[in-house]
Amino acid sequence: MKTLAPVAAILASLFCLVAGLWILCQVGFKFKDDAVWTGIGLYFVGKAFFVGPMLLIAAEQLAKKTDTK
Repeated sequence: MKTLAPVAAILASLFCLVAGLWILCQVGFKFKDDAVWTGIGLYFVGKAFFVGPMLLIAAEQLAKKTDTK
């Protein structure tokens, strides 16, 4: 579990980043024509920078918690 949690955190962050960039590339960065899809793409890019660090912090807390027992 100690190695699986950080790997899952990195993979989740990468998947969100790739998904957001893929959506933005498919839309063509047309902010006026496809505002909803551009917003969804930007959401996933922003989520990538939130999900990964939060899961890494949670994994570190889990590792500390299991080491003290």
